[in-house]
Amino acid sequence: MKIFVGLGNPGAEYAKTKHNVGFMLADKLAEKLAADNWREKFNALVTESFFNGEKILIVKPQTFMNLSGEAVAPIANFYKICSEDLIVAHDDMDLPLGKIRLRPKGSGGGHHGIESIIQHLGEQNFPRVRIGVGRPPQNWTVNHHVLSPFNQDDAEIISKTVAELVPAVLCIFSEGINNAMNKFNPKRKNPA
Repeated sequence: MKIFVGLGNPGAEYAKTKHNVGFMLADKLAEKLAADNWREKFNALVTESFFNGEKILIVKPQTFMNLSGEAVAPIANFYKICSEDLIVAHDDMDLPLGKIRLRPKGSGGGHHGIESIIQHLGEQNFPRVRIGVGRPPQNWTVNHHVLSPFNQDDAEIISKTVAELVPAVLCIFSEGINNAMNKFNPKRKNPA
């Protein structure tokens, strides 16, 4: 069994904001796996499907971003899932808009949703799908940036990125995070 968690904030006013790219990917993954039976469970919206014969749980915490661990830890504990089978997708300001990075584990890196999950799980060894939303414009706070919607051009870039990430997530499910990283992470350019 695998659990995929897309991070975001509940409510229509946040639906198209930068902080909600994890929800966007969860929705696109659910669509791909024909998982349309969302229900409330563990302070989250949860749906399930199967991929290659394995049960997949798709989760959107409804606790607000900074308290994500309050939803994720109870689900992980209830299903007795090992940390490598918990995949978390989130926005990342350290990556340019639309860029992605898969990681096998790591610290919260200043992302309060990830920090909450680490705090509640008591570990940080779960794979991440990081989705770039870029840095705030000059004179903008971090909160204003991540809680503002994408403009039309940026929304198109993110929509394309999210669609392209679905095969990467399916690869994590079937082949593991290391193989997915080799296939989907941007290749580093060799120095001249």
